[in-house]
Amino acid sequence: MLYLSIKAAHLIFVIAWMASMLIYPRYKVHQLEATAGDPLFDTMSAAATRLRNTIMTPSMIAVWVLGIALLALNPELMSAGWLQVKIVLVLLMTGLHGFFVGLGRKVDLGRITMTPKSLRMLNEAPFILLIVIVILVIVKPF
Repeated sequence: MLYLSIKAAHLIFVIAWMASMLIYPRYKVHQLEATAGDPLFDTMSAAATRLRNTIMTPSMIAVWVLGIALLALNPELMSAGWLQVKIVLVLLMTGLHGFFVGLGRKVDLGRITMTPKSLRMLNEAPFILLIVIVILVIVKPF
């Protein structure tokens, strides 16, 4: 029962993290399309900061803590190839999280060279990673 409860919590925080990873860059796109000092610029900056501090980063931390707890309770899973690939992809997702946070801070300071179009395209990366991770976890291809 403990394992399943931790697994459920892990999945809940994965959903929260992924939702925030998909919306955070959109806030920054709107901010890039506004001018510093405009109400939209300030509103998007504040919304992105609240999202990052209350959902995005805490959820990422919870995903890692709960994932490690699941492995501690079931260490034989580490020999599964699908899980090893999943961990690499989650590391990539974590790196992307850090990149988005850094990018967001640059947007807030007006020091960004990325275009809104480029950021929109980059916004698809978390979803693509998520698709592959879900397939690995459900199908367990190797």
